[in-house]
Amino acid sequence: MLKVAIVVVSSSDSTGEEASSSAVKEKIKEFEGEEVYYNVIPGEFQRIQEELFNITERSRADLVFTIGGTGFSHEDITPEATMAVIEKETPGLTEFLRWKRFRDNPEVALSRSRAGIRKSTLIINLPADVIAIRESLEALIPLIPRGIGELQDDSREFRLKMRLWE
Repeated sequence: MLKVAIVVVSSSDSTGEEASSSAVKEKIKEFEGEEVYYNVIPGEFQRIQEELFNITERSRADLVFTIGGTGFSHEDITPEATMAVIEKETPGLTEFLRWKRFRDNPEVALSRSRAGIRKSTLIINLPADVIAIRESLEALIPLIPRGIGELQDDSREFRLKMRLWE
């Protein structure tokens, strides 16, 4: 079962946090995910960066979904904080999400969501909109288990090699 962390990035006047996080919780069950961590944090660069760093450094989760902070507003800095934490970007995931949703909603081109890997954890930025979350996760469901599987196999293999060198 995949361990999933959910981090809601919220502005002080944000509404709909519960609906957004409920949409993620509902969908993670479809790819055999289990919520192991949940937190609502302010939309501050350093706070987002620290949260993602701590989750990945402590191997709390195989997958982290951030919710919110991906638009054009000056306050929307989740992608920048994510990029400061990840070791490898996985642009195909966010490009795929935008492509899947573009025909029905051209405004998806305004999304600045990012995805990437830190240690053995995949981090994916999701928008705050409930419909967008559901559509995004519906598109990701077939991809996530395979991606996490490859990531975990690489991680296990790397750790094994390191033990052999000791």
